[in-house]
Amino acid sequence: MPLLTLDDIEKAAPLVYAQMAPTPQYVWPQLCDRTGATVWVKHENHTPTGAFKTRGGITYIDWLKHTSPNIEGIVTATRGNHGQAQARAATAAGLTAKILVPHNNSVEKNPAMRSFGGTVIEHGHDFDEARVEAERLAKVENLALVPPFHPEIVRGVATYALELFTAVQDLDTVYVPIGCGSGICSLITVRDVLNLKTKIVGVVSTEAQAAKLSFEAGHLIETPSAQTFADGIAVRVPVEAAFAIYSQGADRIVAVSDDEVAEAMRIYYRTTHNVAEGAGAAPLAALIQEEDKMRGKTVGVILCGGNVDADVFTLVLQGKTP
Repeated sequence: MPLLTLDDIEKAAPLVYAQMAPTPQYVWPQLCDRTGATVWVKHENHTPTGAFKTRGGITYIDWLKHTSPNIEGIVTATRGNHGQAQARAATAAGLTAKILVPHNNSVEKNPAMRSFGGTVIEHGHDFDEARVEAERLAKVENLALVPPFHPEIVRGVATYALELFTAVQDLDTVYVPIGCGSGICSLITVRDVLNLKTKIVGVVSTEAQAAKLSFEAGHLIETPSAQTFADGIAVRVPVEAAFAIYSQGADRIVAVSDDEVAEAMRIYYRTTHNVAEGAGAAPLAALIQEEDKMRGKTVGVILCGGNVDADVFTLVLQGKTP
């Protein structure tokens, strides 16, 4: 049974569109020439926070205000995009927002979260350590803990999948990055409620393969580290509720190296003049890795965000891998 119904997602759309417009999906000819496929890019880098997470922030905070009307603030953990989305939505709803990030987090995503009204707190060496601290603060400060994955987050995120599948109805395959899972689970959910046959391919980093290892083993596997500059997929502990969906609904999961991600970022900029962060470029990297298999097919790639630090992007454009 799907996580959400089509009615659930359609009712989320007015909430989302009250704060942002639907994002476009375009076929870019040079990407088609490069891969041998008809490539549709879903531009989730064109949201008010520069990433798809904006949608889930809107629906989650709306749900929270209705179910917990006396709550005064939220706390959550992030590498940046989820935190921006939740800070933006929480502040607009009159709530405080504490955002936990690991030390040495993005020097540009941190001030972006502050600009949306969040109080940024550094803790731990990676996302998963920051997540544990967020859970502790929620208890001791009586804050609402916003998890990285929740049906109400997926309900908002799923509006991007509905836009894509409504606009392009003959997609053979869609490539999507896996962090905590709302992006891939929304695609699977909408694909299923629309009764489409599109294959959904998850993309992870070779340096953060927890989701891929878990998918192939059939049970959750944690990795000791997640050291990739593609911070949106730098997760070493899979989210069990998300795994339950993508373990059944994904066709396969592909791992791409940091070098492949950096090259995909360069290709995006050269061929479309869009800036893609590491996680945003990972789906294109996976398509290029599998281009022989996908030649002649109609394919979607989710450009889930464009929030990359300037110094990192400068290195990438110089032909280097951060």
